[in-house]
Amino acid sequence: QVQLVESGGGLVQPGGSLRLSCAASGFTLDYYAIGWFRQAPGKEREGVSCIRASDGSTYYADSVKGRFTISRDNAKNTVYLQMNSLKPEDTAVYYCAAPWFCGAASNQIFGSWGQGTQVTVSS
Repeated sequence: QVQLVESGGGLVQPGGSLRLSCAASGFTLDYYAIGWFRQAPGKEREGVSCIRASDGSTYYADSVKGRFTISRDNAKNTVYLQMNSLKPEDTAVYYCAAPWFCGAASNQIFGSWGQGTQVTVSS
């Protein structure tokens, strides 16, 4: 059973930082690609970042490249998203999921979407 739980969201001022956590249970995380997605009100869910299982390669949307970093701690069965230099346009509900592969469509995931964690960037 693929089960992921997001945490770490909150309210932060522009230019601030947050670290999101994606904790896995029921499966060995390091054998799956793990992606972070986000959805703002009135907008479609979009991919933010992804880390491959096979070689650990990382990918980022152009909008977050240079500001966000995805990483994995296999001992803790957790994937993180370090978010720096946050902007108001980063405000969204953030989800993690196990896509079939990095670059897959948002509905091509193992398991199902969780509740996500709210990130609000505002002054």
